[in-house]
Amino acid sequence: MLSHVIKRAVPRVAPRIARNVHRSSTFNESPSHSPPPPPLVDMLSSNSLDNNIPPGIASRVGTNLHLVRNHPLNIIKSSIESYLTSSLSNDPPSIVDSLSPVVTVQQCFDDLLIPPGHVSRSKSDTYYLSSTHCLRTHTSAHQSGLLAAGETSFLCTGDVYRRDEIDRTHYPVFHQMEGVRVFGEGVGKEEVEKDLKKTLEGLAAHLFGDCEMRWVDAYFPFTEPSAELEILYEGEWLEVLGC
Repeated sequence: MLSHVIKRAVPRVAPRIARNVHRSSTFNESPSHSPPPPPLVDMLSSNSLDNNIPPGIASRVGTNLHLVRNHPLNIIKSSIESYLTSSLSNDPPSIVDSLSPVVTVQQCFDDLLIPPGHVSRSKSDTYYLSSTHCLRTHTSAHQSGLLAAGETSFLCTGDVYRRDEIDRTHYPVFHQMEGVRVFGEGVGKEEVEKDLKKTLEGLAAHLFGDCEMRWVDAYFPFTEPSAELEILYEGEWLEVLGC
């Protein structure tokens, strides 16, 4: 999820005009509102009645394919990082790619304004380690913590987990890249949105070459306005990112 934020005493939860950006580091995200989780191994093997993580999924945690040199995910990650670092040379993004996939329920849902009864919170959709911690369902779970830590331009990459039925387009483990850039006071919403779309259209052209693309209105609880970028691929429109 890409995000641009206008900085007006930036709240812990960013209003969502945001953009995906990226930099590689072992950033220690430790939001003040959440206690540090127990050791990962202990949590994954917990006998908590709330733990619904099967061994097959637990074994994927820590694989970090996006950090494996020359793996396809690492190649795409590096290409996106290179493009955005170059195109945003006046405000290059921090690259955050080693955060734990175990997050608090507050980070994953509450901080992103996802309501209590939303289907994404259910045990049929999310892998829980306990009543307070889960495997992140999106890298957006780190936005509030990174903003609270003072980051104003960053790309966050990692493995994410959802209880999807396996088919040719779905698997319960996949990867996301999250980007946020904070603008200073005096920059208007229209200017931010224009910059966001121009940057992402350039990124799409960098990744997919000369292709037809279009913007589609969308809804995300944590960004306003929200949109998705689609490219025309083999005669069909294919969503490639949300922002």
